Amino acid sequence: MTQNKRQILSELVEKTAEKELLRRFVLSKPTSSDLPHKVSARLTVRRGQKILFFEEAYPGGRVRQFALSPSEIASTLPALMENYLQADLLTPLGDLVLLRSKKGTETLRGEAALRRAVEQSDGSLIPSTLTKLDREPRRILTGSEPFLYALGVTDEKGRVHDKRQPKFRQINRFLELVADVYDELPGGDAPLLVYDLCCGKSYLSFALYHYLTAVRGRAVEMLCVDLKADVIAFCEGVARDAGFLADANGRGMIFRAADIRRLPRDRRPDLVVSLHACDVATDVVLNAAADLQAGVILSTPCCHRYLDRRIVAPELGFVTRHPKLRGKMAEALTDGLRCLGLEAAGYDVTAAELVDPDDTPKNTVLRAIRRPDPTKMREAKAAYDAAKRFLLGDGADQYLTDI
Repeated sequence: MTQNKRQILSELVEKTAEKELLRRFVLSKPTSSDLPHKVSARLTVRRGQKILFFEEAYPGGRVRQFALSPSEIASTLPALMENYLQADLLTPLGDLVLLRSKKGTETLRGEAALRRAVEQSDGSLIPSTLTKLDREPRRILTGSEPFLYALGVTDEKGRVHDKRQPKFRQINRFLELVADVYDELPGGDAPLLVYDLCCGKSYLSFALYHYLTAVRGRAVEMLCVDLKADVIAFCEGVARDAGFLADANGRGMIFRAADIRRLPRDRRPDLVVSLHACDVATDVVLNAAADLQAGVILSTPCCHRYLDRRIVAPELGFVTRHPKLRGKMAEALTDGLRCLGLEAAGYDVTAAELVDPDDTPKNTVLRAIRRPDPTKMREAKAAYDAAKRFLLGDGADQYLTDI
């Protein structure tokens, strides 16, 4: 019996899996809107058994995972492919793509070359594509999430662009920090209230919403605020396409072009985040979050020019006369003052490294958890005021009053 093209592709998926040459298998362009946007699979080993590990991405950020053993590929894949207009098999030896028109005409590209390469390969020169699910940690984001493609982080096959690798690692690391403080957030069935202030292009907003809803299974109300109306309009479009926009009950993502200093003070957010708000914008974010009495604050500062231009302490002249050293010192002092200010507002605060410094020099994350203690707050306020007087002299009382 003559094989159809889906059966031919299934056979090559099985062969590349057998020889540990399958890098990724991707189904895209579903024939129905209620199907997953994308189905991607990679070759893995779990409990000593080789499997093809699948992840289905649904509208609204929901994800479903399942696995096939190599012996199940031939009987399962053809039917699965029937629901999609495109299927890609990616290997170190070359790629294969199956295209199907809406009229049902199938085109298979790259079959002969890949089949020849696979049959000739003995595996001695090609590294195995096998990953170990039960021994290697997996990033929270895989790259297959549709919003990453819309934001230009990945291509349509879920591959992270080379120039966006640092951003991808940065977002994943931030989500790991969210996972670390997740138990500090309210439990139960009530929606989590999350603010992303100075959200910019909302890389973090979408990733965080996906994590809390798809991975943690929580209902979320997320407000994303930035001054730039054009950026907010773009983000709204991405959220609409991803199925993330808020519903009639307010659950989902809301984007607002506004000044965060004028946010309503009638609700207390469970979590406030901010990724690389520039210079005093970070102070605006932290002041707003503390004023709102947010339960948890995660902020990565960016640039520290404000204090740099105002240090007058003569005792530090041996540093401040060197511009390069002055800038580095201003960065540490600015974030130190921010930590004291948050402690004075009733937070336990830590400063940690975000990602490898080779990825970005803007590499500090401030983590604050609200735990008011009047004694600690008074001590932190006294230390904050003393530090300002030492650094700024007569200008201490005007610090940040103009933001």
